[in-house]
Amino acid sequence: MDRRQFLKTTAAVGTLTAAGSYRVFAADRPLTFVSWGGALSDMETKAIVEPFAAMTGQEVISTSPTEYAKIKAMVLSGNVDWDVVTVGGRFAYEGAAEGLLEEIDYDRIPNAANLHKAFTGPYGVATSIGATIIAWNSDAVEEAPESWADFWDVKRRPGARGLYKLLYYNYEAALRAAGLTEAEMYPVTDEKIDILFGKMEEIKPHVAVWWSSGAQPPQLLSSGELAMSSAWDGRIKALQGENAPVDFTFADGIAWGNVVVVPKGTPHKDAAMDMINYAISEEAQTVIANSGTYAPVLSSAAEAAPEDIRAGFASAPENLKRMVLLNEEQAALYVKKYTQRWQEFQLG
Repeated sequence: MDRRQFLKTTAAVGTLTAAGSYRVFAADRPLTFVSWGGALSDMETKAIVEPFAAMTGQEVISTSPTEYAKIKAMVLSGNVDWDVVTVGGRFAYEGAAEGLLEEIDYDRIPNAANLHKAFTGPYGVATSIGATIIAWNSDAVEEAPESWADFWDVKRRPGARGLYKLLYYNYEAALRAAGLTEAEMYPVTDEKIDILFGKMEEIKPHVAVWWSSGAQPPQLLSSGELAMSSAWDGRIKALQGENAPVDFTFADGIAWGNVVVVPKGTPHKDAAMDMINYAISEEAQTVIANSGTYAPVLSSAAEAAPEDIRAGFASAPENLKRMVLLNEEQAALYVKKYTQRWQEFQLG
């Protein structure tokens, strides 16, 4: 079964570790869960943090935003204050390579047996699914884009653009704009990187904002400062609930998992693993499904959601078939090898 089949068909039943195992807390500070903020953090707090705290009777706090540099500083100093952290999937490879992450203890995470291997790794586990999508101001854009090629076509759809500040996501978007298929996108090669930079030179004069926070695209699109931008689907859906003039499409989107990791040296290692196990339980995944923001990794929870909510999941078959799946291991490689060239491109 490949990743696409998993997202469409996998059914899972969550189980929990024995309740007593949740009560192993080795430090005098609370167990700390960290995420990116916004709609994702709201969803995770409701689905994971609060019920886990209630179930264990322990104090658990949720904070944001995730900062990779802070994880590194904590680990290197030996003062680790974060225990479970939501990251971009590539950091599960990058952070592990730098010795910053605890290896996932799957003996404490029996629910992981219900996940496809694409969403479990030696240093991280996906708990929800989202996508980097094309979003736009519906007052400014008359003809809805259906591809990254449309995003690049500033003559047909004029207006200021927004793109992510890092190479991450832009590699996939630019290659799709250049006409490469999903099958042709990976593995990363020097030739494909040259195609990427050629396409980025085309769009660069029209990029008004290189965004670094997920909150920026919704704000800039709703205010009209940007006509079109890449964005995270959960952020845009949250804004649509406020009747803002923004819209988006899953067409040509880049699907990925929200992955949780455990910083190396946490005094709450066992409890962190237990929390991850709860995060991928049927109970937590059902709350994620009903939140209407990001999609659950358990398709049984997705299938049980109301149809109007399920239709907005990145993992819904009708949406997934229009997207590409981000290869996080390849992303970690291209970020490491080509970031300096990317930074020079942005400064040039």
